[in-house]
Formats: sequence, C-alpha cells, structure tokens
Amino acid sequence: MTLSPPPVAFCGLGVMGAPMARHLAKNGHPVTVYNRTAAKALAWVALHGNRAAPTPAEAAEGAELVFVCVGNDDDVHEVVLGESGCLSAMAPGSILVDHTTASAGLAREIAARCAEVGVGFVDAPVSGGQAGAEHGALTVMCGSDDPEVYERAESAMAAYSKRCRRMGPVGSGQLTKMVNQICIAGLLQGLSEAVSFAQRAGLEVDEVVDVIGQGAAQSWQMDNRATTMAAGEFDFGFAVEWMLKDLSICLDEASRNGARLPVTALVEQFYRQIDQRGGGRWDTSSLIDVLQHP
Repeated sequence: MTLSPPPVAFCGLGVMGAPMARHLAKNGHPVTVYNRTAAKALAWVALHGNRAAPTPAEAAEGAELVFVCVGNDDDVHEVVLGESGCLSAMAPGSILVDHTTASAGLAREIAARCAEVGVGFVDAPVSGGQAGAEHGALTVMCGSDDPEVYERAESAMAAYSKRCRRMGPVGSGQLTKMVNQICIAGLLQGLSEAVSFAQRAGLEVDEVVDVIGQGAAQSWQMDNRATTMAAGEFDFGFAVEWMLKDLSICLDEASRNGARLPVTALVEQFYRQIDQRGGGRWDTSSLIDVLQHP
C-alpha cells in the first residue's frame, strides 16, 4: 500500500521558499503556508491551492513536517520560538526543518528546545540560488542528531533537491554552508580580478572565458557570471546584503573555532563598500565594481 505524502507547513515564501513550497505541493503534500506579509501567502495559495495561515503556530497545527526559510537568526527565533511560533503548536514526533542560512549556535538552541517537547530538528541550509529552487535542484546541507529524523525529512526535501546529505549532528548543516560561502566569496573575488584584468589588457572576455573555462580555472561562477560581470550587469541573483549576512556568520564562527579567514575578511569589506554605494540588492558578482570604480 502506498502511503500519501504527509501534511506539511512552510513558513517563509521569499524567492527561495515559495518555489520550495510549490514543489512540496506538486509532490502531493497537503501544504499550509505562512508568510509575514500575508498577501504573499494568499497569492501563493491562489496559484497553487492548499491553504494559508495567519501565524506560524496555526500553520504548524497538524503538520508532520514544518519547514522554515526566512532571513536571519532573529527571524528564525521569532517564527519558531516566538509567542505565535510554530514550535508551540507542533506535536511530539513531528519534525522541524530550518532552511535558513543562520548560525550553528542558533541551530543548537532550537534543537534543544525541540527536544524538550519531543520534536525532531534538522538544520538544512541550501545552495543553488533562486534558479535551483525554481527547478527543484537545490543542494541541501543538513545537521541532525538523529539519523531517523533526517531520513524522514529527506524524503520530503527530495521534492526540491538534487543533493541532500546529513553532514553530522545539529549545526553541521550550517557549518557546511559557511564553507560553501567562503568558497564562493574567494572565487568571485578572483573572477572579478581576472575579468577586470582581461578588459584592461584589451582581450575579449567571452573568448577568454571560452578558452580557460575548458581547463583548471573553470567554475560555476565563471560559466554563469563572467559575461554579466564584464557588462556591469548585476540586477539579479544572490544579493550582496544576503552575502554580507552569511560572511558575518562565517567570520563570527571563525573567531570561535580559531580558523584564519584573511581572504574572506577582505572580500567582506569589499561587499560593504558595494552596499554603502547602494548595491545591497545587486548580485554578488558585483565585486568587480569595486575594482572598476574604486
């Protein structure tokens, strides 16, 4: 006998959360959505059916899995642990999955609060951007103290992921996402310098990338951002203000574990310059603007 997909709740319908919730609904899960701006939740229901709830707690009632995808640590704290937070309505045996890129410390705090009421927890930040969310091709990095809890959550997350892996106990997902962002920051700075150098040397950037992109210099950033960087086009993609938040988390964690992140710290300062000149919503590839307009 085939079991029907369990009822779920999804809190946070931004550029990532809305398509993730859509994939859950498409896979047959009854979905109740919540968004701080209620109009977004109602618009999502108008497009995809199911139902919206006015608070996280009401969204979580009766859900076997509750997914959260919001902005930062404070938002997670409010949506999960606030007066009308989802944890207050979750039944023992249900599972909370946090897709927000947040601190490992917050993940451990929420896991402890979940354990007090018999709720499972998975910290599960994602990579792949809006395009990955839209196409159901996200990479999900997970931390969970209970492999069985993770396996139950993984079966639902398969709706919008191409790769999903438990990296270790609670907090490991967030730590892995920090590694991801450290890599991206360094790659984008290197690519910015390379594209700027190519332009000043009188080379055609597209031709250069077509050649070197077949060798050891190849990367997703080169394939997808070199041309737009050369053209000074940044009105899309992963926003600078989001990367600033993520790199701040990385640097805070490094101060605790003793890791040295000199390049990451430098790139974080370059992003602050972009933010200060009004580019907070520009794509992270806008690092080249600091080189071209010092």
